[in-house]
Amino acid sequence: MHTRLSVNINKVALIRNSREGNLPDLVQIAKDCEAYGGQGITVHPRPDERHIRYSDIPLLREVNTTEFNIEGNPTERFMQLLTDHPPTQATLVPDSPDVLTSDQGWDTVRHKDFLTDITQQLHDLGIRVSIFVDPVPGMVEGAKSVGADRIELYTGDYAKAYAKNPEAAVAPHTEAARVAQSLELGINAGHDLNLQNLRYYQEHVEGLLEVSIGHALISDALYFGLQNTIQLYLRQLQ
Repeated sequence: MHTRLSVNINKVALIRNSREGNLPDLVQIAKDCEAYGGQGITVHPRPDERHIRYSDIPLLREVNTTEFNIEGNPTERFMQLLTDHPPTQATLVPDSPDVLTSDQGWDTVRHKDFLTDITQQLHDLGIRVSIFVDPVPGMVEGAKSVGADRIELYTGDYAKAYAKNPEAAVAPHTEAARVAQSLELGINAGHDLNLQNLRYYQEHVEGLLEVSIGHALISDALYFGLQNTIQLYLRQLQ
């Protein structure tokens, strides 16, 4: 099964925001990522707009030709954004306003009623819903119960443990993917995947439909260039 690469451009926006003006041009970067082979664009606007700004979303959506994935905590403001500018996919992430980066998945059992309501609202807008979860069978089953189309497996812990013991690091993800497939849930993954650990992950997570990669990919692009870097990541997924 082919795994799609969605390029997360948050870090590009972070560089832009460090100065006044529009350098680098986020919209042009998104267009280039697609032209260079990226199969989707991912953004994660946070309340403080420290990288992606809410005003970026309509501009990015207008030029997107692949898939547009907007991640975030479904606050009232976030939901209004998706209502006004529906993406291909909404990835629901339970990050608090002060968190540096997403570091855990939803408790889909505890928050079942809330997530069910949000998922239905997004489905009414024609948006595919993915729920960010830890690789725990019960959380995967909970995502199915709220009506999600997909899960996104949080791979931060996998990335940390990969160098020491790849087999042990990926085992929970292999099992979570097995459960997801049995429930007919699509499988995405993301967080700290890179050129060293991506191929192994894909080989051991059956049914992996999409990975969203930003921090490592943009960091690699400093050395290899953006076009070459995207091709290197696509090669890992072949």
